[in-house]
Amino acid sequence: MKKLCIALCFASVFYVNKSFGSEAGMPQLNPEFWSAQIFWLILIFSTLYLIIWKIFLPKITYSIESRKSKIVNNLDEAQKLKESAETKLKEYNKIIENSKSEAKKIIDEERKKLDKDIEVKKKNFNSEIEKELAAVEKEIKDLKKTSLSSISKIASETSAELIKNIVNTEVNKSNVAAVVEDIIKKNKEKYI
Repeated sequence: MKKLCIALCFASVFYVNKSFGSEAGMPQLNPEFWSAQIFWLILIFSTLYLIIWKIFLPKITYSIESRKSKIVNNLDEAQKLKESAETKLKEYNKIIENSKSEAKKIIDEERKKLDKDIEVKKKNFNSEIEKELAAVEKEIKDLKKTSLSSISKIASETSAELIKNIVNTEVNKSNVAAVVEDIIKKNKEKYI
């Protein structure tokens, strides 16, 4: 192919030299050279047409078709990837929603368990407090009852000692005990 182009270039150079050698004016307008010009015009353009048609056009067509098929393949692949990504996103969102609902369910169940445990412990604590309060109240009542008898004994002994120290004479302890008992009986309702 290159040899053909080189030969055409040499032929045109020789032909141009002859045409410049004519002294009749412009050779293109001279009817004597029209047949040669038409011959070379047909030869050059048909050669150029054949070169373009057989060499360059298939390469251009192949390149365009390969680009088109590559673009179509890339678009198809992108569409598949997009659909796959959307599917994965839906699955991911579904998993998240399921996880949230399960977590909420677990939290609610645990909250109910804790509320029940707290209520049971609160009842147990209140019952223990009530038992302790009842025991303490009973103990206080018992202490009041026993303390009145021991108070009367202590009061009668202390009173006898005070009277003895103040008056400097021995006092009848049974009389002092009777007076203290009488005072305690009168005021017993205040303290019990």
